[in-house]
Amino acid sequence: MNKELQKRFLTSFFLLSLLYLMFSYTYILIITVILIALISWIEFYALISKIFKKENKKNKIFRFFYKFISLLYLSILVYLILVAKLDKTQSEIFIICSILISIMSDTGGLVVGRIFKGKKLTNISPKKTISGSIGSFVFSISSIPFIVQYLPYINLVLIIIITLVISLTTQIGDLFISYLKRKAKVKDTSDLLPGHGGVLDRIDGIIFSIPVGFLILNYFK
Repeated sequence: MNKELQKRFLTSFFLLSLLYLMFSYTYILIITVILIALISWIEFYALISKIFKKENKKNKIFRFFYKFISLLYLSILVYLILVAKLDKTQSEIFIICSILISIMSDTGGLVVGRIFKGKKLTNISPKKTISGSIGSFVFSISSIPFIVQYLPYINLVLIIIITLVISLTTQIGDLFISYLKRKAKVKDTSDLLPGHGGVLDRIDGIIFSIPVGFLILNYFK
């Protein structure tokens, strides 16, 4: 195992352990979510700044819009998670389902994309392939048994549609951040996580899928 793979393994183990603690202890969830949201916003802020610097753009209104929207979006994300955990309502299940679908979608895209490869999905991210995108949808569907167990009142066909929509949102979020990194001409948003890049590199799809999944599932409750 080379050093890069060792870094990825250790970081992945740490993140999985942290995820377990977050959903087991409320105070750890609150502190972690706030820190992740803050770090992600800082990384996004730095990414946008690099784009403007490289393209020598001085449009202050456009720059302010990007930064304000990113802060507002992550604030909404934190609010949703904190409300779900503190109120102990079904909202927590909505968020967990959204995260699960997003994780499975990312995993499917990585595994299937590397095995089958094939035609590129878009020039925005050269490593993304059509086979990987299909794999994302297929793997996301594997989370349905869990979702059905906790949301039995939602029709199975509707759950499948919702799952595919959340998977699509995850992929779009991933491509959007990839587009910004391409514009900024950087590989990762930071080097905070050894072998993985920045926090935003790891949750780019999730920060889009959670609000979308929460709103859709909340609508059909």
